[in-house]
Amino acid sequence: MSYLIIIFLFILGAIMGSFFAVVATRVPKNESIISPRSHCEFCNHVLSYIELIPIFSYIYQKGKCRNCGKKLSLSYLATELASGILFVLSYLKFGFSLSFFLCIILSSLVIIIFVSDMKYMIILDSPLIISAILIIFFRFIFQGFTTTLSFLIDGTLTLLCIFYIGKLGNLFFKRESLGGGDIKLAFIMGLTLGFPMAMISFVLSTFLALPYAITCMFLNLGHEVPFGPFLGSSLWIVFFFFEKFQYILTLLFPF
Repeated sequence: MSYLIIIFLFILGAIMGSFFAVVATRVPKNESIISPRSHCEFCNHVLSYIELIPIFSYIYQKGKCRNCGKKLSLSYLATELASGILFVLSYLKFGFSLSFFLCIILSSLVIIIFVSDMKYMIILDSPLIISAILIIFFRFIFQGFTTTLSFLIDGTLTLLCIFYIGKLGNLFFKRESLGGGDIKLAFIMGLTLGFPMAMISFVLSTFLALPYAITCMFLNLGHEVPFGPFLGSSLWIVFFFFEKFQYILTLLFPF
């Protein structure tokens, strides 16, 4: 039975990953996610249903458009695979529990942030708002009003703390160090992890971003580092391995 659940979640995740890619690439350009229908970005060939099957279509077509033969971006396959894998990992780690639903929400949000921030340097408001509402909803259903309120306070504290860290960064670097989307994402971090672990996640994100920033510097790519994917990744990592990070936190601050 568990194998059927895993297969179902992988397929569901892949389908949702395809949708997340549409959201992340169309919304920043103020395009509808409904119309026009999915099409080749080179020749505008409208994709048939056989060309819209997540993962399978890309492999079957050998990563090329059936109409013009141009090579399609590998990001479509990567997004669908990543989403399917993250959905399965959420179940294998947490079973059907509050943490499972929160992990699914975070996985979905991180994938959208990865695509939109890497491609357009923007973290969309709508996925952040929807994620926050869903997290609050599931916390209230599973944990009640008092605990949910406590996490809301933690989310607000995290947002304020990272907002002022961003202000200090602006003064130090003489330019914007954290975007508005990064600061809004901080609320999700506190809402999900609680304030202390959210700050651990923020510190981790800076270490995750460092190799990318150094590579950009040495290759003279000359563009700002999109911090959202690293914030999102650290949030997911700390949530997934929460007990281990909590143990590290108790070692660092035993009082």
